[in-house]
Amino acid sequence: MLVKVLGSAAGGGFPQWNCACCYCSRARERDSNVKARMHNALALSLDGQSWYLLNATPDIREQIEAHCTLWPGPGLRDTPLLGVLLTDAELDHTLGLLSLRESAELEIYASAPVLHALTHAFPVRKVLEPYAKLRWQEVKMGEPLFLFGGNVVIRPFYLGCKSPRYVAACGSMENDWMNREWVIGYRIEDLLSGGVAVYAPGIESWTTELEQNLAGAHTIFIDGTFWQGDELRNLGISELGAADMGHIPITGSDGSLQKLISMPASRKIYIHINNTNPVLDQASIAYRRLQEQGIEVGYDGMEMEV
Repeated sequence: MLVKVLGSAAGGGFPQWNCACCYCSRARERDSNVKARMHNALALSLDGQSWYLLNATPDIREQIEAHCTLWPGPGLRDTPLLGVLLTDAELDHTLGLLSLRESAELEIYASAPVLHALTHAFPVRKVLEPYAKLRWQEVKMGEPLFLFGGNVVIRPFYLGCKSPRYVAACGSMENDWMNREWVIGYRIEDLLSGGVAVYAPGIESWTTELEQNLAGAHTIFIDGTFWQGDELRNLGISELGAADMGHIPITGSDGSLQKLISMPASRKIYIHINNTNPVLDQASIAYRRLQEQGIEVGYDGMEMEV
């Protein structure tokens, strides 16, 4: 199967519109070591002709235009896109659905709380109903999905229960849906080639369930939002730590790096990278540290066969 990284940045993209940190400033100045990035999303195909997106970001039009295999045709309104698999209900992963409204016939897969949020707190489903023929499908933990004629198996798994802030503002709904599968990952298995990829862009904690889904994977796309847990606090941006925002950091005693190092996957790739993360600088000590461990920093336009 084929996988494209359409975007590799966390919320706000990179550079972030209202951020003048050193990395955002260098990206605006076209520093060759600090490249701009769109919001994180992947594209998945079995044959290079038909594609599913993993998340629909605010950058979706630019992401489609950046990859000729995602362009429309040969018919006037034909599209190679078959659908979208959502990992959560965050605005950065769902706003792009509003751009897919020109009578497109697409399947949208999401967990139950995400579907509920997109019906009530952020009513994308109702807004799009007059514009597009979208088929909304609930994914359940432990129940596989079969795509591309049954040749690709998607196994959704639990990553966290942190709901978006706009959901928290709807107090009654928050109480009804607490401790549910608000954030999920996908284990993707190509039954023809035997290739296995895992997409886990938002990890609240390192669990046995996560390890079980990472086991045997050839390619891992994993949460690289923050380099350290107190990153934002140290910069004076926020009092919130990585854990408060639903992410484990790369480094530290509870970080993902040491766990990734011991995994035998042939490719281990950090994605969903925040604009404050030093791995954005290819000349940084942090970036070199990952390189020395055989771990990659995902980038926009990255492509691979799994």
